[in-house]
Amino acid sequence: MTTRKTDRTREPRLPDIRLPPLRPYADGALAVDEAYDELEFTDVDLHGQNGRGARFTECALIRCSLDETSLRRARFADCLLTSVRGIGVDLAEASLRDVELADVRFGGLQLHGATLERVVVRGGKIDYLNLRQARLKDVVFDGCVLVDPDFAGARLERVAFRDCALRQADFSGALMADVDLRAAGDLDIARGVDRLSGAVISPSQLLDLAPAFAAQLGVRVEAMPVDGAR
Repeated sequence: MTTRKTDRTREPRLPDIRLPPLRPYADGALAVDEAYDELEFTDVDLHGQNGRGARFTECALIRCSLDETSLRRARFADCLLTSVRGIGVDLAEASLRDVELADVRFGGLQLHGATLERVVVRGGKIDYLNLRQARLKDVVFDGCVLVDPDFAGARLERVAFRDCALRQADFSGALMADVDLRAAGDLDIARGVDRLSGAVISPSQLLDLAPAFAAQLGVRVEAMPVDGAR
């Protein structure tokens, strides 16, 4: 991915999800490499289940529990996830395309090596989001709280953070193109401030990040001594 030099940041393309009438999911354990089409998972406890490589197409997951659920290399297409909860959910190397997550609450969400395309995360809170080496294209984080998000080595293209909080974010080794951070209400970058080429920030954010930029450049910032104090 190359960083485009333009005067205007390109907006992400949002998913257009129109679900057909859905059938209720019959309670039972998830299966490895299984296909789940046009199903509604409502108030389903999937704690500790193994759905590695499963394919979810035109599905809705509502108020489900995903504690320690393995969905590694799973694929989600044209899906809605609403008020889903989970600690230690494994979505490493998964594929999410045309997906909306609304008011979710995750802790230790593993999405390293995953591919996210036309995805919206709206509201909710995610602690310790692991997106290392992931690929994000046309992704919007809107009104959510991300605590210790790890984007190290990730590739971000047309990604926007709107009215959301990024606390102690790690962008080490990340590659960015058309990444819009201007509307992030709380922008706290712990590592990787040198990887913001390809991103756009606001003037006030530039002032807030000035100490981090100075530290990256090895510049000491000190006030002038008053007369007689030398």
